[in-house]
Amino acid sequence: MIKTVIAIIFTLLAQQFIFGQETDRIAELEKIADHALETPTLNTSPLPDYDYDQLDYGMTIGIDRTPEGRIWACWVAGGDSPKAFFVLATSDDEGETWSKPRLVIDTHSPELPMDRSTLVGNLWTDPMGRLWLFFDQSMKMFDGRGGVWATVCSDPDSETPHWSEPKRIWHGVTLNKPVVVSSGEWMLPISLDERGGLHEFQGCFRDLDPLRGANVFVSTDEGTTWTRRGMANFPQPDWHEHMVVEKTDGTLWMLARTRNGIMESTSTDSGSTWSTPVLSAIKHPVARFHIRRLRSGRLLLIKHGDKIDSHSGRVQLSAWLSDDDGETWNGGLVLDERNGISYPDGFQSPDGTIFISYDRNRSTDGEILLARFTEADIQAGKLVNEGSRLKMLISRPLKNRE
Repeated sequence: MIKTVIAIIFTLLAQQFIFGQETDRIAELEKIADHALETPTLNTSPLPDYDYDQLDYGMTIGIDRTPEGRIWACWVAGGDSPKAFFVLATSDDEGETWSKPRLVIDTHSPELPMDRSTLVGNLWTDPMGRLWLFFDQSMKMFDGRGGVWATVCSDPDSETPHWSEPKRIWHGVTLNKPVVVSSGEWMLPISLDERGGLHEFQGCFRDLDPLRGANVFVSTDEGTTWTRRGMANFPQPDWHEHMVVEKTDGTLWMLARTRNGIMESTSTDSGSTWSTPVLSAIKHPVARFHIRRLRSGRLLLIKHGDKIDSHSGRVQLSAWLSDDDGETWNGGLVLDERNGISYPDGFQSPDGTIFISYDRNRSTDGEILLARFTEADIQAGKLVNEGSRLKMLISRPLKNRE
């Protein structure tokens, strides 16, 4: 009996010791993660240090058009890794030619105890014509809290655009653009990953666990403030990468990336509560997709595969249209048939032309590419518009290449 009691005591002491070590480990890592709360610096004169001959990786982030017709593109350099940072360039001729890098967000520093990355974000032109750059900042890949930041450019078509000091909106990451719903509210998708911190940050910021999911934030004051409205929780999420569209009946329809493919949820109360997610009829690999409302009223979908209900991985990036809020889809214009293509984002210009950016073979070719086409092209399943073009080059890293 005495031996049993002694064994129990030693077991409890050992558990307490291990728990104490774990508590100390998490406290130290959460202290390190506070470096991600420091206001990032924008590099508006990135040359020559960040010219193409200094870059060796390319993963597309986002693209948008500003009021006078300039196109801004943003992509990740450094790697889909803790070495990641953002690079932006512009085109003033409908994507035919592109500038050298004009803006860089690289928050790495030798004074930090580990890498601080900028890996996720997007570009968005708001209804007033201001260009927003959303980006995350986290220690390593994801420290369990991360953070969504935004900088706004009020003169994006000028020769020397001016960007505001970045402001932190909330935790997590934002990959896709806000949408303006019929109420006039701006709705921003923010993912706070349900898996928590990665690698050494596992177990950090457990106090945020009730908020982990595919969140939606709303602004009623043109982006001055953002308020959390609600969230959906998807089984086996894979970064969420969720997008929200408003259907004609006012229902909000959320699509999200999961390890099972695209899943969907709906809200009938402006995003406060969301239905139990179900698998979508849109079949897609574990990869980013793009959906948006066009000026015609149709929905545009960019996905992998030349059929709505099938795919063969990250190949055959294709464009589809829906006249019935996503119940059925038609078209199937293949934008790029090759392997290793992914991460579409885009916009529609005032004349109806659709622009979609994506990347190809991030670690080898590192190309950021552009497709320019119309709804008529999608319906025909081929390019029928004289100004449409596919596989246009935005950027290609040139470091260590002959």
